[in-house]
Amino acid sequence: MNTAVQTTISVHHLRSRPRISLTLPTPTLRLVQEVLTVPNDVAAELAGVEDGVLDSLRERLGCSISLRGNRLTLDGEAERVAEARAVLDELVELVEGGHQIGPDTVGAVARALDQAEDIRDVFEDVVWRHRGKKIAPKTVTQKRYVDAIRSCTVTFGIGPAGTGKTYLAIALAVAALSEKQVGRIILTRPAVEAGERLGFLPGDVLAKVDPYMRPLFDALYDTMDADRLAAYMDRATIEVAPLAFMRGRTLNDSFVILDEAQNTTPEQMQMFLTRLGFGSKMVVTGDVTQIDLPREQPSGLIQVREILSALDGVAFVEFGHEDVVRHKLVQRIVEAYKRHAEETGTARRK
Repeated sequence: MNTAVQTTISVHHLRSRPRISLTLPTPTLRLVQEVLTVPNDVAAELAGVEDGVLDSLRERLGCSISLRGNRLTLDGEAERVAEARAVLDELVELVEGGHQIGPDTVGAVARALDQAEDIRDVFEDVVWRHRGKKIAPKTVTQKRYVDAIRSCTVTFGIGPAGTGKTYLAIALAVAALSEKQVGRIILTRPAVEAGERLGFLPGDVLAKVDPYMRPLFDALYDTMDADRLAAYMDRATIEVAPLAFMRGRTLNDSFVILDEAQNTTPEQMQMFLTRLGFGSKMVVTGDVTQIDLPREQPSGLIQVREILSALDGVAFVEFGHEDVVRHKLVQRIVEAYKRHAEETGTARRK
């Protein structure tokens, strides 16, 4: 602050439109302070659990942000303060529109502004509701993924864990079943640890595959009550089975999701995709940085893009670490492993 000029910008009442633009008096001005008055409900959302949203704002936007009552003070370089103000404008509109906000919302809003997207188009696209919980995209990429699934026959969602690839696909499948767009849901995974045979394991089929399919059941339980899920499974309206059980079938009038597809061989991927029947939709999800196949075995998920990317009715949506919506530490872990793979040369060819 030795060479910069400290200027205090007048106090504003921060609400939704019209926006108040920040104008710097001189080109040499570097540091500014802006004091905002926000609605009480917005202040409560910003305070959140242990100031999670405020901490995310500070970390993401690089300026000092403090909240006392409903008065919000921004301090920092003019450009940073202006960015923070723009994000806060959007957060205010989201809260006043009835949306809950969290730490991950800050990044989603900032990215939407960077990409000239309307954040309301993202958050207001509710895919499914269950017991008062709304399942909706939380990032611009998630919104594009949802749109692709709705409009294409086969959609590939590729990216790191925690980006909502499988969760959103299952929510869309349940919505399609509820609206009678399809007659059944089929969820499958390659059971790599069991060699895709499973014959040596004790018990019936469900008992054999349960450890491998548990993440899919977790997502299903988030979208419907347990008794309804049990009834659907008893009638085979919802089927959860290993990929090997898809061989030789034609899947008509179905919403079919292949999870963990990075662990398919090219032959398995071709087998799965050719199960597509009339009136059906397929979603394939996976993370090409988490391949459990033997190193000499190519992944069907890596190869399939080279083969199908030009086909009509097929979409590929790439998620990045910025789309991770789990605990913020998960995002840092993903980034750290990615850097390590690049530095050590152990990353698989994509």
